[in-house]
Amino acid sequence: MLVAALDTTSRHGSCALLVDGAIAVEIASDASLPQASRLPGELQALLARGGVRLADVDVFAVAVGPGSFTGLRVGIATMQGLSFATGASLIGVSALDALAAIAEAETRPVRPPLIATWIDAWRGEAYAAVYEGRRQIEAVSVAPPEALLARLDAPTLFIGDAVPIHRDRIVERLGDRARFAAVTAPPLAGAIAQLAYASALAGHRPAADAIRPLYVRRPDAEIARDAHARR
Repeated sequence: MLVAALDTTSRHGSCALLVDGAIAVEIASDASLPQASRLPGELQALLARGGVRLADVDVFAVAVGPGSFTGLRVGIATMQGLSFATGASLIGVSALDALAAIAEAETRPVRPPLIATWIDAWRGEAYAAVYEGRRQIEAVSVAPPEALLARLDAPTLFIGDAVPIHRDRIVERLGDRARFAAVTAPPLAGAIAQLAYASALAGHRPAADAIRPLYVRRPDAEIARDAHARR
């Protein structure tokens, strides 16, 4: 099975090609370019490096959030277009689930501590969830680091691009109970491809229009529109 995956939840982003469960190619995006302009070329480069054609892809996978609202819309629309064009399935994967999978794999064979996945939500906040291994045990939320840390007492492994931003606060609150992934802001497309592959093997083959973004927080445009309507 050939899986092509895309992550646009942050300005960094990545894409990956998975062949029969093994990552064949993973490319980090050029963060200096807008996502809408860089995507076609990066996906073409991905397929070229893998030596495959678009028609060879069995499953497309895309990060559904949380993260940049603009990035999510661009990424999901791009992969929906490819799915519609080829007839291949499109599987949405949470970026937080991908981070947890990366962290869990890093700790094997030792049983990992709790895993806290933090994605930068700007405004001094983080999108976050807590996992035992790959099992999510706390609902996704968005909050300042102090509120997120108040719910953590056990040894916890932190991963995600918000972790370097708030590392001092994490250490201040948890001390030596705080642990950090070797790479706190890793590319996600490879993990997204692997999770989508497992989902497809289990028989989950949704249509492209079944994708739903995981925004967590309402887009600023909606908040501004509602505020204007109440005046």
